[in-house]
Amino acid sequence: MHLHLPNRGGFLFIVSLLAVLSQGAPSQAQLYELRTYVTNEGKLDDLNARFRDHTVELFEKHGMKSIGYWVPTDGPSASNTLIYVIEHKDAEAAKASWRAFLQDPQWQQAYRQSEADGPILSKPPESVYMRLTDYSSMLEEVDENQEAVYELRIYRTNEGKLPNLDARFRDHTIRLFDRHGMKSVAYWHPTDEPASNDTLVYILRHDSRDAAKQSWQAFVKDEDWRKAARESEKDGRFLRERPEVVYMKPTDYSAIK
Repeated sequence: MHLHLPNRGGFLFIVSLLAVLSQGAPSQAQLYELRTYVTNEGKLDDLNARFRDHTVELFEKHGMKSIGYWVPTDGPSASNTLIYVIEHKDAEAAKASWRAFLQDPQWQQAYRQSEADGPILSKPPESVYMRLTDYSSMLEEVDENQEAVYELRIYRTNEGKLPNLDARFRDHTIRLFDRHGMKSVAYWHPTDEPASNDTLVYILRHDSRDAAKQSWQAFVKDEDWRKAARESEKDGRFLRERPEVVYMKPTDYSAIK
């Protein structure tokens, strides 16, 4: 395979993708992949252009379904970060798709041309393979709303507490999210250890940033939530650290808006 890499940034990008192939993908069917790209200063527009004009189409060509593409709304990451989720048919399909993508002459040409003025990425992409929890479905249809924001949340539990957290989401939390205007996009567990034993990843959709604030305020004051939280944590707290939270807006080429 001849990639004709033009610079070190490109080398890091290709190495990260090759790592997917060398390590393989988890064995479970219906895989999702959460990927985070951090760009060099001023290069986010170039990255988005490459995805808009080339990458998304080539993903589809090689059997990778685009779920959503987002950029953070707050802080330094708003100017240099792309977060997206793609779906693979299964583990073998994921491996074959990435291999075919890397070898595609269209991708190689688009890659070289987009980085003619310097590397786009500041470090290798982060990739997390995931599968849907048994209480999750994938949100397929949403109303068009230019102000809608998405919220990526990652919970890391104390040892042995992930099943308890799942039970609370299954029996209480999702219903209460819906009550307070928070739409569930999807809930996943990472497939690789140790995260598979202690991590929940999910995405919510809000009508606006103000709506998100109001919804969370109402949620934490809800007596049904307070009761569920108290009773579920009688034997100890679930989370070992504060949740990781990223508010995001969809890109103009995202399947989910």
